[in-house]
Amino acid sequence: MDSATAAGRHGAAVIRPLAAADRARWEVLARGYKAFYETVLPDRAYDATWRRLIRNEDVHALGADLDGKLVGIAHYLIHAAAWTEDVCYLQDLFVDESVRGRGVARALIGHVAAAAKERGAIKLYWQTKQDNARARALYDKVGRFNGFIRYDYAMP
Repeated sequence: MDSATAAGRHGAAVIRPLAAADRARWEVLARGYKAFYETVLPDRAYDATWRRLIRNEDVHALGADLDGKLVGIAHYLIHAAAWTEDVCYLQDLFVDESVRGRGVARALIGHVAAAAKERGAIKLYWQTKQDNARARALYDKVGRFNGFIRYDYAMP
């Protein structure tokens, strides 16, 4: 898949698959994402997730480079659905606070959508916190809020 760019005020973001050399910077962004959602994970969880992302088998990852630095990440997966063809879930999307508003998140979403279509998915969906106003301002432009509320059942 060719890399895509997002126009920004000070240059363009290059969207591409993550590479082994991205490990340290990816973890900074991944920890920022988890901190935003008030989720604490042990170091081994980051190690295991990185290995899954680099294998690029069941979970996929894209990075956004801006001015030569990894500034955004997206993790997604394609899965079966009972009533339709396969769909794509954008599980994680995070952009460094210092470059927000420069089109990076929009470009990552667009590139995930293109990758999902290439893999045969008929829909792309994601979720965010109800009070995540900044992200929802973008999501309302690129997607459609369908009114659903998510519940999690704690498995014994």
